[in-house]
Amino acid sequence: MSDTINESKQRLLDALGERVRKLGAQSVLTSHVVADRFGLHTTDLEVLDLLTMEGRALAGDIARATGLTPGATTALIDRLEKAGYVKREADERDRRRTVVVVQQDAIEPIARVYGPMQQRMFALWSEYSEDELRLITDFLARSTTLAATCAADIPEKP
Repeated sequence: MSDTINESKQRLLDALGERVRKLGAQSVLTSHVVADRFGLHTTDLEVLDLLTMEGRALAGDIARATGLTPGATTALIDRLEKAGYVKREADERDRRRTVVVVQQDAIEPIARVYGPMQQRMFALWSEYSEDELRLITDFLARSTTLAATCAADIPEKP
């Protein structure tokens, strides 16, 4: 494999970079609209989504995943708990640690808002072959991991 990138591949890489940026921006804007509808901060909604996928997480893991300070993480969890979306439990292995658990029934109204969009996305994605879906899934997984690594590498102050 050559280390040089030909002009055609460079154009494709540039287009891909632009499409990924647009997808990211649209995701943020969509999250803002949904968060506003439920009286949440956008970050709170995104953390709630991550928690929903995991089911539960340690408060420290939320802080690391978001880059928030421990105090800001506590405030975020407080807001989600006050709204009834999560509850705190003592970690079974170490009672000094707090586990944040999603209240599935409380997130149903949010899930209903996303439902029609999710159905339309699944219809679109169903147009791809299994091999294409494997490639897209790998691309997204690796890109997400790299994005998180890059975010962690950003210095607090320039």
